[in-house]
Amino acid sequence: MPLDSSNVVIFIILAFSLGIVLILGRNSIPDRLRRGMALIATLLICFAFFLIVYFLYNMGNLITGP
Repeated sequence: MPLDSSNVVIFIILAFSLGIVLILGRNSIPDRLRRGMALIATLLICFAFFLIVYFLYNMGNLITGP
């Protein structure tokens, strides 16, 4: 089952947006939430990078066919 590229693009945009919001609003986030949210955002951004690399790696596969 191939991944739907529109869902992946939405996830990548949202993951990076969460990271930007956390960086810009770090002073207004309570200390108890800051570490957990930063960890979750880091994991989501790493997974977004993985998806970018996965799609770039498989881009040649789409052209040549299975």
